[in-house]
Amino acid sequence: MAGRFITFEGIDGCGKSTHARSFVDRLAARGVKALLLREPGGTDIGERIRGILLDKAHMNMAMEAELLLFTAARAQLVREVVRPALAAGTVVVLDRFTDSSEAYQGYGRGLDLDEIRQVNRFATGGLVPDSTVLLDLDEDEAARRMGVRPEAADRLDDEGASFMKRVRDGYRKLAQRSPERFRVVSASGSVDEVDERIDAILKEEMTS
Repeated sequence: MAGRFITFEGIDGCGKSTHARSFVDRLAARGVKALLLREPGGTDIGERIRGILLDKAHMNMAMEAELLLFTAARAQLVREVVRPALAAGTVVVLDRFTDSSEAYQGYGRGLDLDEIRQVNRFATGGLVPDSTVLLDLDEDEAARRMGVRPEAADRLDDEGASFMKRVRDGYRKLAQRSPERFRVVSASGSVDEVDERIDAILKEEMTS
């Protein structure tokens, strides 16, 4: 039996990684076989690419190079881990996927959206999530949250509020474009409050 593929998306500082981890923990407590992965990363090759992408020493990275590095790591992850896990009946929960490319490199950087989609289709073999949780948070609040953990900031975190506003607006447009897949969740409030919202939305889907 094929597993389910669920992705978590949102701007930096929205709590995406925390809530993806909490969701996987809840699935495990219910006896559901689940695997949490992150992008870029999840494989030896992907983690090496991640180091290049997030290193502040590479602030001069070309937009096109950034996109291709992200999709290279994605291609390796899909072939090496995601597709085998789904075929084995595992619920795969992925912290970022193709929507991130459209939001960050497309709406954020200004690269052509159609070209981004073509590159992603090639990299993933056309794989599309069953559900995507979009954690929506005001970019000023996201920046405030990031400000309390400056040691965790990376190259993309330093882009500034105007960049993150474009990314957030881009995510909202993606959700409007694919309402059957996106589950938009307010990321305001405590971790427990947001976890409860996510659980309420996805619990029925996971038992169907």
